[in-house]
Formats: sequence, structure tokens, C-alpha cells
Amino acid sequence: MCIFVKNLHLRTNLIVFIFILSLSAFGQTARKYSNEFMNIGVDAAALGMSNAVTSHSADVNSGYWNPAGLLKLEDNQAALMHSSYFANIANYDYAAFAMPLDDRSAVGFSLIRFAVDDILNTTQLIDAQGNINYDRISLFSTADYGLTFSYARHLPVQGLNYGVNAKVIRRIIGEFATSWGFGLDFGMQFETNNNWKFGVMARDITTTYNTWAIDEEQFETIQDAIPGENQDLPETTELTIPKLQVGISKKVNFNYDYSLLTSMNLNVRFEENNDVISSSFASVNPALGFEFGYIDMVYLRGGMGNFQNELQIDHSEQLTFQPTFGVGFNYKGIQVDYAFTDIGDQSVALYSNVFSLKLDFSIFR
Repeated sequence: MCIFVKNLHLRTNLIVFIFILSLSAFGQTARKYSNEFMNIGVDAAALGMSNAVTSHSADVNSGYWNPAGLLKLEDNQAALMHSSYFANIANYDYAAFAMPLDDRSAVGFSLIRFAVDDILNTTQLIDAQGNINYDRISLFSTADYGLTFSYARHLPVQGLNYGVNAKVIRRIIGEFATSWGFGLDFGMQFETNNNWKFGVMARDITTTYNTWAIDEEQFETIQDAIPGENQDLPETTELTIPKLQVGISKKVNFNYDYSLLTSMNLNVRFEENNDVISSSFASVNPALGFEFGYIDMVYLRGGMGNFQNELQIDHSEQLTFQPTFGVGFNYKGIQVDYAFTDIGDQSVALYSNVFSLKLDFSIFR
């Protein structure tokens, strides 16, 4: 029993220790993977198309994908989404609202929460005299919040729109550490007379800035979680480098009742990694998606993305990708969507079920 308690105590301390240690991975330099929860994506319809929606996103969820798409709104809209990751350990939730201001502008608001809740805190389980007191066990959560304010407006050029996002990031690791972050996104969409659509979304154009406040007393309780590895307090600032998404799509209607939407995205990160196209300046990762619709009521979706050149044990490279699948149903302004996605690649069974709901307020008119 004593061995079990000690193992539980050490394991929980290690979890907390790793969370805080991750803050110091890049110190004061540009932290390339900061705020990655903001890159997961929202809306099961978009996730079912492998997120290749930069050019044609045209509803309340455009506040995330490309704020310029908010100008396609004809009435107020609201959206909700929930998903669980890593065998239901982490919960991912999203809510949004958007409305047109006039015939030339629109606004939107959205909130994302990615969290692991009810983590055991056993740092106080054993007192200085070695006594075990289970009443000293408490629970805490590590949660990331992203609040986005969106504004979109028509430009004087026909078919050309733009939008901007102002983001507030709040990250909490129990009582151990908290942070605030701020950043901006900029997006544009252009539609031709023959239904070709183009889109550009520049994320974190100001290199989103996060500042951390670390409770030194709480940190001291886990500093010695790994024997002989007494860690100093990590740095308290981090930056998120910009990312660029370029998209193209076209929707074709045939036999009156049927439609086919095809789209492609090029996701650009200004770093060198395992993407199919990569250099010391930038890497490019394509994403492909399609949506087959029937009488604007039933939708079947699919996509492929996250193409990676993975290094194998024998030092060869293998191309992997992330497949997605989805369905949707829309009736009188109420749309329910489902996506079945693999958060890794097609060779690893880490599948997630994503559900989302979109409500058009025109049903109340």
C-alpha cells in the first residue's frame, strides 16, 4: 500500500512537473508550438473536409477559419461543438455567435476551451514527518481558453472581402501557473463570376505574445519530483510565430438536386519540419476536401491532410497522411454535423468523434 501511495504521489508530481517544464522549452525565443490548441480546428463540417475551408467558409464558424466569410451571413447564427481526445482524457469545446451589422460588414465572437480536468494533486499527500493524509489530496485542471473577436467588411472591389480577428489567450495550470496572451489574424476571400473561390488566412501576424505568472511556492513542491533533477523556474514569456493558409475551391450543381464542393488548402509554417514540402525558410502542407450535397439538406464529406515524411527505423522516409470523414444534416436553419477524424495519421488508430450544431436565427423570423 505504501509503495502504491508513493508511486501515485510521484506520478502526479511528474504530470504537474512536465506541464510547467514545458513552459521553459524555448525560453525567451519564438516558441514555435505555443498555443497549439488554437490550431486544432472547429466545426465538424470543416473537420470532415480536413480543414480545407479557407476559401469558402461562409457562416458563423468563419470567425475561426477566415473572418472574411462572415459577410456571407444573412441572419444571426450560433454554433456549438464538442470533442474528446486521447481516450476522453482531454475535452475540446467551442461556442460562437455572429451577426451582420449592415450590408457591408459583420461581427462575430467565439470561445474555445481545451482542458484536462480532475487531475489528482498529491503534492501535499505526505507531510514533512512522512505521514499520509488522503484528505490532503485535491483536484485541479489544466485548461486553455481562446476568445476571438472578429470583424469583416466588403472592399470596393467586387467579390473581395477582408476580416480581422483579435484573440485573447488564457492558459491555466491549476494553482501552479497562469498566462495571458494576445494576437491578431487577418483573412481575405475573393469570388469570381464562375464560382471559383480563393482565400488567404494569416494567423498570429503579430507573433501572438504570452506572459506566464508562476506560483513559486507551488513550484517548489514539485521541483524535486525527479530525484536529482532540481529545476529552476522557467522563463515567463513565449511567442507564437505566424502561419499562412491559402485556399481554393469550387462548387458545382448538377441535376438540380445535387452539388459537389471540392477544395484545397496549402498550409504554410515558417519553419523546417517533416511536411511534404520543407525548406529552412518555410514548409508547406496540402489539405484536400470534398462535400457532396443533396437538396441542401444531406451532406457527405471527406478529406486528406497532414501529409508528413516520417522517418522510419531503417532511416527511410514514408509518406503518411490524416484521413477524415463526415456527414451533415440541415433542416430549416438547424444543422447537425459529425466528423470522424484521426488526429495522428492513417497508420495509428487515434480516432476522434466530433459533433457540432449550427443554428440560423432565421427560423425564428
